[in-house]
Amino acid sequence: MKAASLFVRCLEAEGVEFIFGLAGEENLEFLDALSESHIRFIPVRHEQAAAFMADVYGRITGRAGVCLSTLGPGATNLVTGVADAFLDRAPLVAITAQAGLGRLHKESHQAIDVVGMFRTITKWNAQVDRGSAIPEIVRKAFKVAQTEKPGPCHIELPEDVAGSEVEGQPLEPERARRPSPDRPSLQSAAELIRAAARPILLAGNGVIRGRASEELLRFSKATGIPVANTFMGKGVVPWEYDLSLLAIGLQAHDYVNCGFDQADLVIAVGYDFVEYAPSLWNPKRDKKIIHIDFTTSEVDAAYQPSVEIAADIRETLELLSPLIGERKQLSFPKKLREYILADLERCARDDSSPIKPQRILRDLRDVLGRNDLVISDVGAHKLWIARMFLPTEPNTVIISNGFASMGIALPGAIAAKLIDPARPVVAVCGDGGFLMNSHELETAVRLKVNPVIILFNDNGFGLIQAKQKAKFGRSFGVEFGNPDFVKFAESFGARGWRIESARDFRKVLKEALALKVPSVIEIPIDKQEHVRLTEQLGHTVCPI
Repeated sequence: MKAASLFVRCLEAEGVEFIFGLAGEENLEFLDALSESHIRFIPVRHEQAAAFMADVYGRITGRAGVCLSTLGPGATNLVTGVADAFLDRAPLVAITAQAGLGRLHKESHQAIDVVGMFRTITKWNAQVDRGSAIPEIVRKAFKVAQTEKPGPCHIELPEDVAGSEVEGQPLEPERARRPSPDRPSLQSAAELIRAAARPILLAGNGVIRGRASEELLRFSKATGIPVANTFMGKGVVPWEYDLSLLAIGLQAHDYVNCGFDQADLVIAVGYDFVEYAPSLWNPKRDKKIIHIDFTTSEVDAAYQPSVEIAADIRETLELLSPLIGERKQLSFPKKLREYILADLERCARDDSSPIKPQRILRDLRDVLGRNDLVISDVGAHKLWIARMFLPTEPNTVIISNGFASMGIALPGAIAAKLIDPARPVVAVCGDGGFLMNSHELETAVRLKVNPVIILFNDNGFGLIQAKQKAKFGRSFGVEFGNPDFVKFAESFGARGWRIESARDFRKVLKEALALKVPSVIEIPIDKQEHVRLTEQLGHTVCPI
């Protein structure tokens, strides 16, 4: 058989459902082999979108998403999405074509060092220089991509290797066993927790990746320790839980930071520095820290754990809880939680125009079900979603906050609908981020998937403008023009609305969710709220 066919058989053995990508001259052999597979090829309009789709697929399922490009410009177009998966810890395998081996030693049309280019944004990557190595290379790529901390791997397949004759069989995938926590570390952690006057749990995306949300909630209930989550850890405990302090992660001092100001012990569970630097919640470097994660911690002067447990998170929490015993529930989380919730209520019922982002997100929460999915793009709206959208289940809010790349939401929403067509999916975008990958509306229409895109329109890069005004008293280089978004959506065969009154949003959202085609709901947003939030966070007074 041809090497390309063996490659596809290896992908089948890994359980690959979809490959997102674009055809090119140098991946013709691979695509021809793929045409005979049950794996579904999803042609997109830009390789960046393909990588974002694979990225979000990995975030939702825990299995590596796969994206495909040709050589040269196709491979370079993948870079942003692959880098996003790298810092957002999403399992992904990128496959790129390459020129034949016989011309790679010299200057050659569209040939660049793709393996070298991907080296700093992947966990592992390799060139297939002979067909017989394909089973080992594919198995290693998926194993490394899906092992904690997960991330992208890259395989380069030269066109002459893809067309060569080869013998071989796929390797059988195996499930890696996560290590158990060592008993001395558990005892030391329990002693620290028993001695602490004001401990706090900091839950990151690792808890969601490890499917450990229920164990974390039980641990918090058993010990009476409040929980704050990072942006990518949203939903790790339900927002209704009376010891939830909601999300921490804004660069400026927010109310939830006050809980960390008061804390003498931080139990960091599945926490990742790329989301929120330790110096922002431990500026004096005086907190005692317990590190619980699948891997050891990064070195940081503001993050020096007294106890470090590098093991399976679920098992660690299950074994640690009975060692602590009952603790008296403290009063400060309750007071702080009440203050945070009261602050989030500001403008949540406001009917004024321009429309307040708080109002839209409150209505969105009220309309969506507990397990419906929200995917946030990056921009001013991301801060509003991260701060005040209230999830009830883990992995129901997808936010890129490690790499924080604009343009991820629409491609990600398409991937989510392919995974589960019946699940309502809403992508929340700014006008800037939406137009970076808005061409994928055609992909959504062609695939007959129906995500709803909520478009916060402030005619510019609103968050940067707010920060410019706060720092310099003026803005520069952040305003632009926009198309008629309703007509733009309709030109692709999607449905479009422009909301002029906050009172209309719920009705339109319900109508959009019932459609069988994708839809865009444009909302002129009060950009002054971005400025007010920036000013407020710069002068937060601790309420406890």
